[in-house]
Amino acid sequence: MINGHGDDVFRYCGKVKVNFSTNIHQGVDYSGLMKHLASCPRLLSNYPEPEPVSVENKLSNAYGVPADNIIVTNGATEAIYLIARKMQGLKSVVAVPTFHEYQDACLMFGHDVLFIRESAVLEGTLTDCKGDVVWLCNPNNPTGRVFNREKLLNIIDNKHETLFIIDQAYSDYSVVDVLTVADVLSRRNIIMLQSLTKQFAVPGLRIGYAIASEEIVSGLRSMRMPWSINSFAIEASHFLLEHRNDYYIDRYLLHEEILGMAHALRFLGIECHETDCNFILCKLPKGNASQLKEWLMNSYGLLIRDASNFETLNNAYFRVAAQDHESNKLLVKCIEEWISL
Repeated sequence: MINGHGDDVFRYCGKVKVNFSTNIHQGVDYSGLMKHLASCPRLLSNYPEPEPVSVENKLSNAYGVPADNIIVTNGATEAIYLIARKMQGLKSVVAVPTFHEYQDACLMFGHDVLFIRESAVLEGTLTDCKGDVVWLCNPNNPTGRVFNREKLLNIIDNKHETLFIIDQAYSDYSVVDVLTVADVLSRRNIIMLQSLTKQFAVPGLRIGYAIASEEIVSGLRSMRMPWSINSFAIEASHFLLEHRNDYYIDRYLLHEEILGMAHALRFLGIECHETDCNFILCKLPKGNASQLKEWLMNSYGLLIRDASNFETLNNAYFRVAAQDHESNKLLVKCIEEWISL
């Protein structure tokens, strides 16, 4: 999906005042990182590492994961396409609604794609589903739901021949338990996707990684394009991992804020789904999300995510992520104004 993602700030030429369309918190101080990158002019004059081995080693030391079990990629999205290529021609099961790149990558590489409802996994009833590969987003985008860890592991352990791709890019925003590195390393049928993009709120740098068995990681590395990670992203990764305690995400505060927004939006007649993290899926009682999005943008410079292009959703759905308290109140007030028009 080249077009149709959220956070399409690039379309609005600097007119966005508050960005609710991205699930990444916007209140981050980049000054230390920017100062560090500015002090490294060699980043422009030299090629980067052909493979980002130094970042893999840094992640290994930071999180206690053997380096042979980590592959660093150009955002989690590159990992998704590498996995789909490695498993090409198989049957993939995708729990929807969810991030569109799973099905796009699978279709690109000739997978037979089967859709199931997110609720089947939430209820722990995926055991009857037959597929070679299962793709799950945890927390799920756009719903914000987290699959119960014990139920999910039970499903995985009862389907040894099935490979589970668990995308935990938003795990730093979850207020409930997700799968752990130990859960992954003790099994041979899980690939966990993670994202420095989300952890440190640097989506422009495109840094993701996958954790899996040595055999799986080795296979993915064999297909990785040389120089897929640029010099700035590599250097920034080193800096951020060395200063990771300075980049604290208050997931509980953000969750409290999004629940407050949901309460206020429900009062306006908007259906709001349950969520376990910092963003929420909403459904309008009238009108459509694209109209609301353009009105908010043109009238107040507020950007939301039109969620109508997620599988199983229609044009009444939109998604918002919590920002600071005053901005959240402003968004609710502006949506109320639009509904009253």
